Amino acid sequence: MATQNGTKWSGESVGLAFSRLALGIIFVVSGIGKVFAMGPKASGIDAFAGTLAQLGVPLPTVAAWGVGVLELVGGGLLLIGLFTRLVAALLAVDMAVATVLVHLPNGFIVSDGGYEYTLVLTLSALGLALSGPGVLSVRRALAGARSSASQ
Repeated sequence: MATQNGTKWSGESVGLAFSRLALGIIFVVSGIGKVFAMGPKASGIDAFAGTLAQLGVPLPTVAAWGVGVLELVGGGLLLIGLFTRLVAALLAVDMAVATVLVHLPNGFIVSDGGYEYTLVLTLSALGLALSGPGVLSVRRALAGARSSASQ
């Protein structure tokens, strides 16, 4: 049985690595597109800031950099399982805002620009924020190294 913080080897705790992997890849690709204007989701900071300005977001360039870096670095941190709870909570807020500001008016279906996809990302990130990284994570490895060193 897994403990609440995912420190025992079990299907539940190892399964968290797959959740981190899924979200981490998605956010890294999205962050690369925003920050470096490369890849399948390439927009670049200027274009993304323009979109945020049209939505009425204050300081759109600052917000664009914040979101882009959060998605890029945060996605990488999810992949390795470091600062998982904090990063996942921030990404859940990021996706909740995208859901409300952009996708909610378009209905549910993602192919119509709806909130189906961003809702899944929001709830998945929230799940990781509540559960933590599980056993297959840098956090777990560092905690194990510390406890070995103190013995």
